[in-house]
Amino acid sequence: MRQGVAEARRIVVKVGSSSLTTAEGGLDADRVDALVDVLAKVRGGSEKEIVLVSSGAIAAGLAPLGLHRRPKDLARQQAAASVGQGLLVARYTASFARYGVRVGQVLLTSDDMARRAHHRNASRTLDQLLAMGALPVVNENDTVATDEIRFGDNDRLAALVAHLVHADLLVLLSDVDGLYDGDPAKPGSSRISEVRGPADIAHVKIGSTGKAGVGTGGMVTKVEAAGIAAAAGIPVVLTSAVHAADALAARDTGTYFHRTGRRSADRLLWLQHASTPQGALTLDDGAVKAVVEGRKSLLPAGIAAVEGEFNAGDPVELRDTMGRAVARGLVNFDAKEIPQLIGRSTRELARELGPAYEREVVHRDDLVLLRA
Repeated sequence: MRQGVAEARRIVVKVGSSSLTTAEGGLDADRVDALVDVLAKVRGGSEKEIVLVSSGAIAAGLAPLGLHRRPKDLARQQAAASVGQGLLVARYTASFARYGVRVGQVLLTSDDMARRAHHRNASRTLDQLLAMGALPVVNENDTVATDEIRFGDNDRLAALVAHLVHADLLVLLSDVDGLYDGDPAKPGSSRISEVRGPADIAHVKIGSTGKAGVGTGGMVTKVEAAGIAAAAGIPVVLTSAVHAADALAARDTGTYFHRTGRRSADRLLWLQHASTPQGALTLDDGAVKAVVEGRKSLLPAGIAAVEGEFNAGDPVELRDTMGRAVARGLVNFDAKEIPQLIGRSTRELARELGPAYEREVVHRDDLVLLRA
């Protein structure tokens, strides 16, 4: 019995395209109903709450549009998502209605997670849906997302949503029944039952593609998502959709990722995993040491160069003199203001430019390290 699973009250379940659709495209109603049967039973037989992060919109739209495979260009992907998203939610609505459960659609982009106001609104919406007894169905908003603001896969989205809703558990469902120490299709490979930290799977060569070819994520994205959630204090079960009932019943199925860290501030998680830097600041050696080793704020005196166009409040990358990213943070000044600040003390700047300039360029509370 996996205690972290058994005690979980609020659960985020992510299901991949290959578990809901055929390789040719189009929803498999029986697969959708089978998943809904499991989730409705878990939800109805206890006080547990479920948030479903579902892929499948693009795959569901392929056949209706006469497409034989997932298109590579963004415009046709968005067209397929536009058709498929309606079909996907309609299928979930009808299937959950058999149990008297209402569903609510929530479409997100990476931009929604990276902008504070959007982030707060998404959190409130999901909390309110759960409070009113509805089951949120979350997906990436593929119809409007650009390449720059896409999550790229729903595994990472699911990990961030789990943190957003203060989930007690994340369950990742795909077409593989867990993480293996080798190719699961070859003899001699064994399922890894538990992962207590990154060192447990450092030796494992993780595949990057799924079986069906209709999704974007492979085992790499699932393990990365599990790592994000576990580091934020959320245990994870990775298994196949056909084993969903066993996974949610805390039985020994799939791979169980133990918590490796504690919950962090929402803004720090999205800053590290969902934000797109709008520019970069190059730090001198002393500033790198202060930020990375001393966990200090970045002051104007430690900046050597600036690049990009950004506004105060935007995420920026902090780099060492070799161009390596060491941290990411929310900047307190516009890009056009930075050149006059470079290498100068805050006291000097305050005397010359006013008290508004006697502050950090990036405060330590709005900063995450990318390497230690």
